[in-house]
Parts: sequence; C-alpha cells; structure tokens
Amino acid sequence: MMSKFFTTLLIVLSLCTTVFSQTKGETEFGFHVGYNAATVTSDDNITNSKYRSGFNAGVSVDYFFSDRWSIKGEFTYDQKGWNNGYFDSGSGPVTTNYHLDYLTIPVMANWHFGRTRNWYLNFGPYVGILLSASETARDTDIKSILSSTDFGLDAGIGVKIPVSEKTKFFIELNGQSGFTDLVKDNTGMTIRSSTSNINIGFNF
Repeated sequence: MMSKFFTTLLIVLSLCTTVFSQTKGETEFGFHVGYNAATVTSDDNITNSKYRSGFNAGVSVDYFFSDRWSIKGEFTYDQKGWNNGYFDSGSGPVTTNYHLDYLTIPVMANWHFGRTRNWYLNFGPYVGILLSASETARDTDIKSILSSTDFGLDAGIGVKIPVSEKTKFFIELNGQSGFTDLVKDNTGMTIRSSTSNINIGFNF
C-alpha cells in the first residue's frame, strides 16, 4: 500500500516539472525535514526489533561538476534507535524501546537524470555522531555503553520541482545501512543500524 502511494506520488511530481538543469561550478544550498523509520539488524537476523518512528532535519550543500554529477554533503539531526528491544540493568531483562539521536554527516555522489535532470540518485558513506541514547522502560541513559560513532552507507532517489528561478522544492526517499556495531565492547551478536526515511525540502 505504502509502496504504491510513494510510486504514484513520484510520478505525479515528475509531471509537474519544468525545464531546468544545473551547470558546472554551480552550488546549491538546502534544508530538509523528514520522517525516519529506524531499526537494527544482526548477523544472524534473530532480533525481534521493531521500527522506531522518528524525525530528521538538516542542511546541505551540493556542488555540481556537470549537469549530471555533483557531490553533496549534509548535516542532519537524526532520531534513530529501535523498539521491542531488551535491556538488563541487573535486576533482570525487560522489554524496552531504544532512543538514539545522532548528528549524521553523509558525503554523497549525486547522479542527475531525466530530460531536465530533475531526478537524482545519491550514494555514499556517512558518519553518525551519537548525541544521546536512552531506553524507555526504566528511563536509563545508555550513551556510555554504545559506540560514539556509526559508519555506514547512504543511498536514495529524489526529484526536484522548480518553484521560482532560484528555488526548487524536492522530495526524496533514502536508506541508511550501518557497518558499525552499535554496542561498545560487544561480546554478543553484532547489532547494526538500519534506517529508511522520506524527506522534503528546498534548494536555493
């Protein structure tokens, strides 16, 4: 149902575009807000984790090497984590939700395509700096037991719609897959972050 909605939305947005394209040496600045669906994965895929709904907001800069290729950097506040996890503070394990907030910094190559280059694919590495971490069952701060950084891969697809000569509205779908074990000094199964998001914003 959701996949059909997003597919229909992107088709409609593509029909609303007018002719524009970026040129070599151009730089675009932007900001965005969006919805995160975050969870975790493990090597053996036996986690019972569920998605945590979260929020993201950030700023970006996009430098164009040609009308097809650019490099984009972002600074984004990301609410990540997962629901239906387990936590043991010494008095026995309890089911809990984990709230992890990051400053995420991806650096991505953007490939612009379509007749007016209004569509784009982006891909590249990211680093996430852990800002805060807690579990909800006992309201415990767990930042000290987690890795301070999360490294991974970011990839997505988006479309831009010009709203004035220098302003473009965009909508994009992204996915992030972490390579780093989220738990510091972990002796059990490796736990990695996995996040999907839908973002909207403006470029100038």
